[in-house]
Amino acid sequence: MSDVKYMGLTRDGNSWEPQFVTELDQGSCIGCGRCYKVCPRDVFDLVEREIDEDDDAYDDYDDDVVMVMELKNAGDCIGCSACSTVCPKNCHTHTSASSMA
Repeated sequence: MSDVKYMGLTRDGNSWEPQFVTELDQGSCIGCGRCYKVCPRDVFDLVEREIDEDDDAYDDYDDDVVMVMELKNAGDCIGCSACSTVCPKNCHTHTSASSMA
C-alpha cells in the first residue's frame, strides 16, 4: 500500500506512476535535441563530447568533438517519459517513483 502515494491517475482513471529519467547514455546519443525540445522542465542540455578514437560511429566526422545531450536538472524531471518516447537511440534510463523512495 506504500506505493499508492507515488501513483497517479490518467484522465480516464487508469493508474499511472511517474518514470523519472535517471541516466542518459552519451555514447549512444546523436545530439538530435528531440528530448530537449519535448521536455517541459529544462532537464536536458546540449554539450560537447570528444570523440574516442575507437568510436566507429563517428568515422565520417571531420571534427574531434560532437554535440550530445546531458542531464542538466534531473531533479526537475516530472516523470512523463516524453524524452524516451521521442529518442531514436533509446539513450534514456528511467526509474519508477516508488523505486526512488
